[in-house]
Amino acid sequence: MEIRKLDGAEHGRTRVLYEEVFAEDSQGFVTYYYTEKTRDNQIYVIEEDGDIQAMLHLNPYELMVNGSKKDVDYIVAVATRESYRKRGYMGKLLRRSLRDMYMSGRSFTFLMPAAEAIYTPYDFRTVYEQERRTCPRKEPGTLELEDGRLCNVSPVLDSDMEELADAANKKLSLAYQVYARRSGAYYRRLREEYQSDGARLMLYREGGEIADCRPYIPGGEPEEAAPKIMVRIIDVRRILMSVRLKTLAAVCFQITDPIIEENNRCVVITGTEFSGVMLMDSKQENSEGTMTISALAEFLFGAKNVDEICTEEGVWMTKRMKEELRKVVPLSKIYLNEVV
Repeated sequence: MEIRKLDGAEHGRTRVLYEEVFAEDSQGFVTYYYTEKTRDNQIYVIEEDGDIQAMLHLNPYELMVNGSKKDVDYIVAVATRESYRKRGYMGKLLRRSLRDMYMSGRSFTFLMPAAEAIYTPYDFRTVYEQERRTCPRKEPGTLELEDGRLCNVSPVLDSDMEELADAANKKLSLAYQVYARRSGAYYRRLREEYQSDGARLMLYREGGEIADCRPYIPGGEPEEAAPKIMVRIIDVRRILMSVRLKTLAAVCFQITDPIIEENNRCVVITGTEFSGVMLMDSKQENSEGTMTISALAEFLFGAKNVDEICTEEGVWMTKRMKEELRKVVPLSKIYLNEVV
């Protein structure tokens, strides 16, 4: 058994396994994925008996986190050939890729789980449910938005891409702390992604100005639960430096991480609403509490408050630490609607 990261020229070797495990995906979508997405992603595999038996893909995204650009990997296409399951291959791939992400300077990673229970042992936690809105028509015309405004809709053209990206970034920056930064290339890929499944990306304009962008999906969006997004902290120092404070704060606590050893550290968070977070290492005897890496993710991304994470195994805090952590502004305004 060998685990390794493939060279770009080898990425196509994983298509057979992809088609076997994700048989519900259309051939059009699979062709799009292996033509477009695998050009710049990373693929980790486990080879045994002369073939690829398990894989994990890291698709790169540029996210905005509190106004700063962050390179973040989206974990997708985690798969093991059926006859090779229950051998711990997924865990080996996750641990290797998480370590490599740490070495490359990532602050966190995210994924859309087939089942949350698969990833919770690796300290992924659910922080967001995707919001998807579709367009009811694929031809140009007039539609009414949920707030009553009338918009003209038409298919997104090449000439719309940069204007659309600028409008989307402006709108997202006003409403969200964490989102994928838009660009012309982002929307060209997105349009191809929808077209691969027979869908169509539609542009909404109100008075000539871009108001929205939604896909027309033949037959409509399937009736199913909203897809969830789970995150996993990669580097505690980088993610802590990304949050903001409500007022003057100072607190010292120990962080525990069973996978990324460098995250096992005692830190001091100081700063104000003006300076942002300043971070220092400290001695464990100065600690006012302990936070697991998973609890820290839930707290920093707004999934749970201080009192809620204190009920989790491996977490304890002094009363003062609780009060100081309440001064942290969580990254709770999230918009991560990407599929792959």
